[in-house]
Amino acid sequence: MSAGSGVSAAHGTAADTVNADTFKLGAVIITMGNRPEELNALIESVRAQEGPTVELAVVANGAPLPPLPEGVRTVELPENLGIPGGRNVGIELFGRNGRDVDAVLFLDDDGHLPRTDSARLLREAFSADPELGIVSFRIADPDTGVTQRRHVPRLRASDPLRSSRVTTFLGGASAVRCTVFEQAGQLPAEFFYAHEETDLAWRALDAGWAIDYRADVVLHHPTTSPARHATYFHNVARNRVWLARRNLPALLMPLYLGTWFLLTLARRPSSEALKAWWGGFRAGWREPSGPRRPMRWRTVWRLTRLGRPPVI
Repeated sequence: MSAGSGVSAAHGTAADTVNADTFKLGAVIITMGNRPEELNALIESVRAQEGPTVELAVVANGAPLPPLPEGVRTVELPENLGIPGGRNVGIELFGRNGRDVDAVLFLDDDGHLPRTDSARLLREAFSADPELGIVSFRIADPDTGVTQRRHVPRLRASDPLRSSRVTTFLGGASAVRCTVFEQAGQLPAEFFYAHEETDLAWRALDAGWAIDYRADVVLHHPTTSPARHATYFHNVARNRVWLARRNLPALLMPLYLGTWFLLTLARRPSSEALKAWWGGFRAGWREPSGPRRPMRWRTVWRLTRLGRPPVI
C-alpha cells in the first residue's frame, strides 16, 4: 500500500509491475567487525522473514570478517571506505547496480528486525507502486520503543507512527529499488559519512521516483547520538555544502546554506564543535564535491509540495 500520492514518473508502466511473490530482495550490511553478536542476530532476523529468502551481503569495511553463517555474500575491504562507499560495494555483490535482485535493504549491523513481515510489506509496497523508489523504515529503541525525532525523515516529525511520502530516508534502515541506482547513481562515496542519503534521495526524486516513510516496517536500534562519530561536525558541514554544490540550482545555494548556518548557531554548539563545523564548511568549498547536476525546478516544487523545500 502506498503511503501517499506521488507525481507522474516514467516508471509506472505495466511492464514495470512485478508480482510481490517474485520481487527479489537483497540486504547489505556493513560492519567494522566489532559487533559480531549483534551482526549475527541481525542476519538471523533477516533470515526469519516470511516469504522468499532475502539474499544477504556483508561488507567488512576495513576490518576482518567475523564468523558468519553459510550462504552470505561477503567481502573484506583493505580500508574503511566510509558508510556510503561500503554500501556501494555491497550493492555490487548483487551484480552491477544490484541487478541480481529487485531492491536492496541497507541495515545497520547493530539493528534487528523484530517482525517477520517486514520483507513481505516491502515486496508488496514496491510491487503495488511502480513509482516507489525508496522506503525508509521506522527506527525504534528495542527497550523503550521510542523513535527519535531525527529518525523521522520529515519536518513534521511529532508522530512517528504516521506513514507518508518524504524527501529523504534513513541510511541504515531503508530499501532502494535497484533501478534507482541505474538511473540516479549510487551513494556518494566521497561523503564518507553524513547526508549521503539526502544526496541520493534528491537525485532519485529528480529522476521521478517517490520515497515513502513506512511506520509499519520497523528496525530495532539502540538510541544513540549522531555526534558519537569523531568527524560528525566536520562532515555534517562539509557534506551540506557538497549537497548544495552538487544538486541545487545556483539561486537556492545561498538560501540553503545560509539557513543551515543560522540553525547551527541557534543550537549553541560548544566552541570545539563549532570550530570543527566551521572547518568542514570551508572544506566543502575548497574540496571537490563531485559532479554537479542541479535538480530541475519542477523537482524543487515537488520537494516544496512534500513539505520540505530545499532551503532547509
